[in-house]
Amino acid sequence: MPLTLLLRCNDLRETRDFYRSVLGFEVADTADTLTVEKHGGKLIFTDRDLWQGPPACSGTLYFQVPDADALFASIRDTAEVAWPIQDMPYGSREFGVRDCNGYHLAFQQQT
Repeated sequence: MPLTLLLRCNDLRETRDFYRSVLGFEVADTADTLTVEKHGGKLIFTDRDLWQGPPACSGTLYFQVPDADALFASIRDTAEVAWPIQDMPYGSREFGVRDCNGYHLAFQQQT
């Protein structure tokens, strides 16, 4: 069952530029939202205050990718790295970044 998250962002234009230019996501605009997608993982952003407060998420959003090393090499100098590429004890190779809204994103390859 696919899952798509609707997240609040600070600014749709800044979020669009970050996900397109820094992370290499495909982006699509609608009237009030921005959809970003990469390797089948999808997020939807809105700058509307549907939740009464600043953007917040207490977890990490994981994306499955075919080549975590190549993706890390392509974005490590342009994104804020939360943790570097590494082999995890639970059987994956992954790294994490912090997006322009403060959300933590992990890009994971099963080993």
